Amino acid sequence: MPTAHTARRLHELLEPICLVTYLADETNEEMAALGHRTYWDGYFAARAAPLGRVPAEVVHAAFYSFAEGEAARHIPGAWDTVAPEASLAAWQRGGVRSLRRILGDTACDSAGLARAAELVATAAAGAPVNGRPMYAGMRTLPVPTEPVARLWHCATTLREHRGDGHVAALLVEGVGGTEAHILSAIDMGIHPPETFGRVHHLPPARLTEVMAGLRGRGLVDADGRFTAAGRAVKDRVEAHTDALAVPPWTALTEAQLAELVRELQPLSSVLAAVWSG
Repeated sequence: MPTAHTARRLHELLEPICLVTYLADETNEEMAALGHRTYWDGYFAARAAPLGRVPAEVVHAAFYSFAEGEAARHIPGAWDTVAPEASLAAWQRGGVRSLRRILGDTACDSAGLARAAELVATAAAGAPVNGRPMYAGMRTLPVPTEPVARLWHCATTLREHRGDGHVAALLVEGVGGTEAHILSAIDMGIHPPETFGRVHHLPPARLTEVMAGLRGRGLVDADGRFTAAGRAVKDRVEAHTDALAVPPWTALTEAQLAELVRELQPLSSVLAAVWSG
């Protein structure tokens, strides 16, 4: 039976595959070619596309970690520029192109990658959608048959499943979206945490308010570092997230899980080396 440790290990192996969407040049090229003016126009247009043409307030609620008003700066405007379906297709094309560039055709056309894609697809279709809006949205989309596209799509689907669970874990601990970024920054050793790239653009008054709130709860000390209570909250959020990420992996046998780890390891190692370089 898969455990929270299983979910964490497979997340670590799949995350480098998902990161091509956000870090590789090909995705930005595809989005710019469609007419998106900025990175964030393309991001919101594509990632929110599986939800349908919902209001910005719904996107804000589902994404959770963005500051008030950020979703509304892009939704529905980015969809007025480019149809949601076109943006999502461009995201996928960019992901596949970047995976092929980084991994090479030999790896991308291998039986091992095809088998990994098959197993990841089984897991991605194997969990309840209740309470998981982003995962449910991805589940409504057709699954590609070409192995590299299949692996990208299903890894992204599982990332959204985990993300929905992470939001639930944050809510249980009473941690807001901007607060979550501050706690992550502290966990990564970024100091002061307000300089973290996901929040540094926010108005200084807002960041001061967030830090004061975390200090008032006893989670962050005067120097902007974890207190014991803050570390405990961060650890509980991660533990809850791992536990909530288990259900998809119950669709695979122990032997299949071990096989998937073996097939993903060399692919993930190559990609992780690029992102850490």
